[in-house]
Amino acid sequence: MPARSKHPFGAFLLSVALTAFATNVSAQPSAASDATHTLVDSFWHAQSEEARTAAAANLLAAKPDTRSVFRALAGADLHRRDVATGVVRASRTSNSGLELPYAVLVPTSYDPSKRYPVEFMLHGGVGRPAWQDNEEFWRRGYENLLSEDKITVVPAAWRDAVWWQEEQAQSIPDILRRVKRDYSVDDNRVTMSGVSDGGTGAYFFAFKQPTPWAAFLPYIGNAAVLRNPQSGGGYRLYFENLRDKPLFIVNGENDPLYPASSIQPFVDVLGEAKVNFEFTVIENGGHNLDWLPNQLDRIEAFKRDNPRDALPDVLQWVADRTDAYNRNHWLVIDERTGFGKPAVITATREGNTFSVDTSGVKGFTLLLSPSEIDFTAPVTVILNGQESQAAIIEESTETLLKWAQSDLDRSMLFTAELVIRLE
Repeated sequence: MPARSKHPFGAFLLSVALTAFATNVSAQPSAASDATHTLVDSFWHAQSEEARTAAAANLLAAKPDTRSVFRALAGADLHRRDVATGVVRASRTSNSGLELPYAVLVPTSYDPSKRYPVEFMLHGGVGRPAWQDNEEFWRRGYENLLSEDKITVVPAAWRDAVWWQEEQAQSIPDILRRVKRDYSVDDNRVTMSGVSDGGTGAYFFAFKQPTPWAAFLPYIGNAAVLRNPQSGGGYRLYFENLRDKPLFIVNGENDPLYPASSIQPFVDVLGEAKVNFEFTVIENGGHNLDWLPNQLDRIEAFKRDNPRDALPDVLQWVADRTDAYNRNHWLVIDERTGFGKPAVITATREGNTFSVDTSGVKGFTLLLSPSEIDFTAPVTVILNGQESQAAIIEESTETLLKWAQSDLDRSMLFTAELVIRLE
């Protein structure tokens, strides 16, 4: 039920949009556990969103304990052995009917008992025509990307579906969910690399959709392209949005398109904004990857040293729309105060207490995980210096499945939402 703050200096509405979770103890716990696991397995491996929604409904109808579903989703035994390895070609159809192909490069020694790092590789040259059925999306050939230590995903882009437009903004996360559905993925070691236009694409996801990614590695790209309406961008770029994810940036000194000197002002702003980044200038380097073999050890070390923190204690986000690009991990901006003014929010979690500072925000949601929150104790929100009345928050299987369906991320599971509106 909604509860109003009793703070003497003002009030904000705190509504907890939850369903009560089942507390009945089964007379046959092992049978109930097996049934829950079977239902969770059907949910996870659903081959379409419609099928996953139906599987979620079946789970809810069974009224399992929320924590048992949480444990089943977080478990390591969801993945099957009968999956394709090597070069696996696939495609997805966008909401507009556009077919978007991709290739998944799976170790031939794939073992579902292990959790594999995943690297998305975004190619350059997106001004080209649509790809033909037999073409490889990586100029140097897939064999140069195959590895026994990780899963590599190579999606396709072209002039009708460039990396920084809506088609790809929806497609890339969906492809990642499909890979997680079928293969055992280390959710906290999923990175995005990109070359030339692909490097610019990596910047786009870093600025707009960072949640599933551990790090971004833009090579010979240029974030300024994202600001240019003629390139299909026209975005406002908020450097606060880059603070939570590290960048490994490489540009060539003599690159005829994006020389390192033209990137330096952007890099200077990264430093001022306290973004975690490494900037490498390739001496005499052009617009190519000739330098890559000499940098591979550094690149792999960078990835190893920067796993994702799925549930960070501090988050910042700036959004100029709320229908997309409005989420950072457990923080979602639901409503802005006015058109044209970005919503700015910083949230810090310490135990069961959230301190939130906002500007231009009319409503937001905090997603709560039992990995971080003690649901037997009250949760307190301090909003712009005003403290709410502490309240016990109930967990919800419905909420858990809602966000599990959205993310398919075993390291980032939420069992409650705290929906807050500012008055």
